[in-house]
Amino acid sequence: MSDKQKIYFASDQHFGIPDIASSKVREKKFMSWLDEIKTDAKAIFLLGDLFDFWFEYKTVVPKGFVRVLGKIAELRDSGIPIYFFVGNHDLWMINYFETELGIPVYHQPKEFEFSGKQFLIGHGDGLGPGDKGYKRMKKVFSHPLSKWFYRWLHPDIGVKLAQYLSTKNKLISGDEDVVFLGEENEWLAQYAKRKLEQKHYDYFLFGHRHLPMEIKVGDNSTYINTGDWISHFTYAVFDGEELALKTYK
Repeated sequence: MSDKQKIYFASDQHFGIPDIASSKVREKKFMSWLDEIKTDAKAIFLLGDLFDFWFEYKTVVPKGFVRVLGKIAELRDSGIPIYFFVGNHDLWMINYFETELGIPVYHQPKEFEFSGKQFLIGHGDGLGPGDKGYKRMKKVFSHPLSKWFYRWLHPDIGVKLAQYLSTKNKLISGDEDVVFLGEENEWLAQYAKRKLEQKHYDYFLFGHRHLPMEIKVGDNSTYINTGDWISHFTYAVFDGEELALKTYK
């Protein structure tokens, strides 16, 4: 077997909050993790909300995150495939990662097969029953007309406004989503069970909830949430046989 035999999954770094100084501390920890896993990483999946806010103007992207972007570029240039799923905070990502870093960007959950195992992977926002307020808001935010109007705001205004809304609006920030609801009530687990009625998956991998969790959703199916890099510093790793949650220390 190749030395590069593991597939890694991480989400919800939210770089940029609560302030620049503390965000940089978390950035360094995340980059240390990337340096460690690059020795055996067959692929890396970033499952959304890498930044607490991201908007791509035609010629401008948000200031900051240079070290993180540089490290990701380094790993990608070394030949490690990296895949990115937009979250509810980097919802307005377009093609910057694709053109500058060579990283495909996905706006919806996507199926993958590794070592004969079937995976369904995504960020997780807006899936499953309920959460109607956010689902309505997401439709508005993701509408091409909304993005066109927002692009007319000067970046200094647009970024400040988005940062304010991100911290103040619970529908965007997800502050109400950090309490474990119980295995039967976790809405991403319910979503996984409904998907199993249509097709078999061995693993469902999502972020968004900021809670590391592993829930059996079928006889041979498991839902795993990758947690976050704010409080838990957790990630998932597939070694070709099993998928496991781990904590970076």
